[in-house]
Amino acid sequence: MHTVEGSRAPAVAPRYLEAAGLDAAALRSSETRLARFLAGLPGVDQVGCDARAAALATRSIKTTAKLHAIELAVSMIDLTTLEGADTEGKVRHLCAKGAHPEPLDEAVPPVAAVCVYPDLVAVARAALRGTTVKVASVATAFPSGRASIAVKLQDVRDAVEAGADEVDMVIDRGAFLEGRVGAVLEEVVAVKAACGSAHLKVILETGELGTYDNVRRAAWLAMLGGADFVKTSTGKVAPAATLPVALVLLEAVRDFDAVTGRAVGVKVAGGIRTSKDAIRYLVVVNETTGPAWLSPHRFRIGASGLLNDLLRQRRKQLTGAYAGHDDLSLE
Repeated sequence: MHTVEGSRAPAVAPRYLEAAGLDAAALRSSETRLARFLAGLPGVDQVGCDARAAALATRSIKTTAKLHAIELAVSMIDLTTLEGADTEGKVRHLCAKGAHPEPLDEAVPPVAAVCVYPDLVAVARAALRGTTVKVASVATAFPSGRASIAVKLQDVRDAVEAGADEVDMVIDRGAFLEGRVGAVLEEVVAVKAACGSAHLKVILETGELGTYDNVRRAAWLAMLGGADFVKTSTGKVAPAATLPVALVLLEAVRDFDAVTGRAVGVKVAGGIRTSKDAIRYLVVVNETTGPAWLSPHRFRIGASGLLNDLLRQRRKQLTGAYAGHDDLSLE
């Protein structure tokens, strides 16, 4: 059975229903059982998925709705800096930008989070004190994930102890592609435990998984392990986020919610630079999971260059003229 539906109404395959009686502990008890469950998930019709995403990308949005979509996209951004040359000053500037994207216009919402490396979490935490913006930190030997489990868990603990509200981990893609799905699940479970009260976003690095079927299986692994969000990419590997991959992930979280009653969010990251890009993703969210996911609590956009374009497009909607590049601070 292949899926990629033409509407947002849930169409839960019978095989999914078996998940209702399974929990992560039961699946961990037998890697054979876990592998059989994942193999039994409905396959993704690649041609249909690509076509559906392409059709949704052509949807137009009228003026009033477009302004709302732009402001909603701003509120969903995880404003990100993940470079070797990051400094405390750069992080403070990013935090100020995220908390007050348009300092003279309070109608512009703050971003959802600022995302940094673990050693800069404390700087971000101090800079964002008194705001609603969350502090997110990558961890688990981001972006490669090539480290021992002890190193990865310490990475998480360091971030949480420094004040991270959210942790973005990377799965072991090598283990997944070799079929060691039990090891991947165990690692997600262990990281979730190390997060404590911090929310966990699980990066699948979909550009390395090869097929849409693998994307769906990896998403289910992450959700069974306790992920609060499944995330496309680190932004360091091409391809990163794409509309078809987002569609596959959104179908997965929709079906997981229908079976288990637990809502999991989706984060897209990598290559999303324009308002047009962001709005296309919002259309896919609305048409796949419905309005309940059109919230920063269930959908995020990881980006560094997107915010200024959203602000420029918002100014255009309100005044008829674009903001000049000099009118907006660098991200």
